[in-house]
Amino acid sequence: MSDSIRVVIAEDDLRIAEIQKRFLERIPGFELVGIAHGLEEAQDLVEVLEPELLLLDIQFPTGTGLELLRTLRAQNCRTDVILVTAATEVVTLREALRGGVFDYILKPLVFERLQSALNHYAEHLQKLRALESLVQTDVDTLLPRTQQSGITEPLARLPKGVDGLTLNKVRAVFETPKTLLSAEEVGVLIGASRTTARRYLEYLISSREFQASISYGSVGRPERRYCRVG
Repeated sequence: MSDSIRVVIAEDDLRIAEIQKRFLERIPGFELVGIAHGLEEAQDLVEVLEPELLLLDIQFPTGTGLELLRTLRAQNCRTDVILVTAATEVVTLREALRGGVFDYILKPLVFERLQSALNHYAEHLQKLRALESLVQTDVDTLLPRTQQSGITEPLARLPKGVDGLTLNKVRAVFETPKTLLSAEEVGVLIGASRTTARRYLEYLISSREFQASISYGSVGRPERRYCRVG
């Protein structure tokens, strides 16, 4: 398995770490080389094993994964990081992006979402290794922040009132095509109002990424519910 992408998992919850381990074992091309249940142990594993990828939680008893991320970047560590976290605050996502994370996956972890992220990362790594010099189209393809699940979205093309950061947060709460949520539920998950969530959801419908259906509550009031296409 010399060509496999080596991965370290950093997760303090033993059960969640085991779930990540089992999910990872089902995805070809990746090799789990270590599991850390604390920040110091995670830092030691990364420094000694030098994995290509770290799956990192944010909340630990002794600190946060963001603190470890800053430490690794200050040390010029080449390990890439995907955050797997329950943190839904926009400020946390912003700090993670400033730290250069490759992806940001919200808990509860769904296999298909992890598989998509890892396959995307494998393609990204393969493209990087094949390049000798860059042109702009290479940069646009390689930067994770310019694409999500294969969708390239230049900021200039987004309508007024829709920003890419919040748009990706809305996408992230729909982890599988079976996830069906109302605008109010999405607003709670991303920390925004129902009106704001609905604006982003309707944009995703217009771009044919999402679709909507009408359901009726216990009092008969119709409610628009959204899900991913496919």
